[in-house]
Amino acid sequence: MTERRKDPLEGMTLEAILKVLVEHYGWKTMGEAVKINCCVKDPSINSSLKFLRRTPWARKKVEELYLTYVLQNEKKK
Repeated sequence: MTERRKDPLEGMTLEAILKVLVEHYGWKTMGEAVKINCCVKDPSINSSLKFLRRTPWARKKVEELYLTYVLQNEKKK
């Protein structure tokens, strides 16, 4: 029997995801990767949270970037 991998997004809040990404990539690189203004023009966690909670396509891009980050870190282990 194989162990089933846990969904990396399970239990993660959008705020926690943003904090991890900003810490790792910084706002500039993150804004280039996801191409959304809330990460480029006067970025902050609070303004980004407001935008991402109202904009499903943008939230999906941020979550995909987070999943890429998680997969890269798993490969390093």
